[in-house]
Amino acid sequence: MTLPVAPSAPSPSAYVTGGARRRLQLSLMVNFFLLMALYSGVLGVLLPNQIAELDAGNKANNLALLFAVTSIFSTLATPIAGALSDRTRSRWGRRAPWIAIGSLFGSLALFGVSLMTSFWSLIVLWVMAAVAYNAMQPAMTTLIADRFAPEGRGNVSGIVGAGMTAGLTAGTVVAGYLAGQAVLAYGLFAAAVAVSGLAFVLLNREPSSARAPHRPIRWGEFVRGFWISPAKHPDFAWAFLSRFTIYMGYQGVAAYLLYILRDYIRLGDGESNIAIANMAIVTLVCLVASSLLSGWLSDRMQRRKPFVILGSLIMGCAMVAPLALPSMTGMWIYAAVIGVGYGMFMSIDIALMTQVLPQSALGDEGRDLGVLTTAVNIPQIISPVMAATLLGLTGGDYRTIFIAAILFVFGSALCVLPIKSVR
Repeated sequence: MTLPVAPSAPSPSAYVTGGARRRLQLSLMVNFFLLMALYSGVLGVLLPNQIAELDAGNKANNLALLFAVTSIFSTLATPIAGALSDRTRSRWGRRAPWIAIGSLFGSLALFGVSLMTSFWSLIVLWVMAAVAYNAMQPAMTTLIADRFAPEGRGNVSGIVGAGMTAGLTAGTVVAGYLAGQAVLAYGLFAAAVAVSGLAFVLLNREPSSARAPHRPIRWGEFVRGFWISPAKHPDFAWAFLSRFTIYMGYQGVAAYLLYILRDYIRLGDGESNIAIANMAIVTLVCLVASSLLSGWLSDRMQRRKPFVILGSLIMGCAMVAPLALPSMTGMWIYAAVIGVGYGMFMSIDIALMTQVLPQSALGDEGRDLGVLTTAVNIPQIISPVMAATLLGLTGGDYRTIFIAAILFVFGSALCVLPIKSVR
């Protein structure tokens, strides 16, 4: 079942077809691939290594603090940038300026992170980079609602989801092998995102918004617009909660994966960097296959919910493996199964989110998708703190992180069931 085109949706003439559609799909996939590669490589490998070198004794607490501070700013930046992009008027369109400027400023700040020699200066530069990248991300996501017809969004969501999940894996691989050359690694990620952001804007010209009616910002109304009533829009609320819970579980493990390999599996520093990269390769193969197949099947069947639910359940099963087998065997199983489940979830999640947006005559898709993106950012604040707290209470028992993650991920599947407007 697909939603009818609401008055707030772009007219069918705004939807891309033919070569323009294929080019935009590929561009979205490449840009999200590189952005997710940056996040996973920097947050999962480079920053934990850099933080451990600065203060090995407080590495877990410092990493949790960095995630928390970063995510507070990212959580604010994402919906605000999305709302401002709805109001942007330029000959380049509404979304393109945010993509181009965000990619450039973010990459400059990211390269600066590699040169920092104190924990607090590192946080400042990384927060600047994260805010810029989180300002460009809702603009790119909203283009799926702006430029693709609802009945075809499963396919594009699968392609973009494959790019995102492949990026998460590829970034870990690259960072794992370049962990000893921090300046080169940071510079590579920064340059790739800057170039791809500019190329995206040039290759996919958005219709001009220069002559569109201006929407003045009335601050009271602007701020109130970020509250989307669960009573009036229950499907939106359930979709938000589903995203929130699955990322609470996933991020809790992903943020500490390097330390899990070192302190739970008992690998050395060099071994753990190589192991996390090799695990990522296994995950990459599984998630790309899962993402593409799930996206294609979802459009063919015109069903979204079963894929999101099954993906969540598979992810939960993946997290059981390291509990049953606290060895590299268990971690290899985790790497493969999490790829299948996360690929399935990610490939359909974007399509489902675009179909539960509140209908508005004003065109607030960027703001509303930005609000949904906070369901990813908020867990980045809470889950590392939760994980650090569990480790502190249990004397460093990493099993508690996996148990908490399983509960959250299974809970995500339950949150999808009440959604009524999407099959």
